[in-house]
Amino acid sequence: MDQQIRVLVAKPGLDGHDRGAKVIARALREAGMEVIYSGLRQTPEQIVASAVQEDVDVLGMSILSGAHGYLLPTVVNQLKEKGVYDDMLVFAGGVIPDDDIPELKEKGIEEVFTPGTNLEDVITFIKENVKRKH
Repeated sequence: MDQQIRVLVAKPGLDGHDRGAKVIARALREAGMEVIYSGLRQTPEQIVASAVQEDVDVLGMSILSGAHGYLLPTVVNQLKEKGVYDDMLVFAGGVIPDDDIPELKEKGIEEVFTPGTNLEDVITFIKENVKRKH
């Protein structure tokens, strides 16, 4: 039997809008995944600590504040420092300009979902790309 996929949905930075994060969390739960939602206004350190403590397979970060160019790569770098990045699928969603997406991918964000993305596309991406721990 397949092991349930564990996902941390996190909100880095100071923006206080989490409707999208909650929609994603619910869709992933309904798709059979175990979802932990970190809540609002998380620092990169808090997100990484939660991801490590919860031993998640997937980290999804939702950001609307415009600080994605700093916060998301900071999380990735800290995951690498902890030695867990290679075991984890890391994606982002939110209001992120198309021009910024290639740089985020170069810095370790494996996919970026913008407003209007079909929820099935997110679920399929996770199921097809999750990195199973041995």
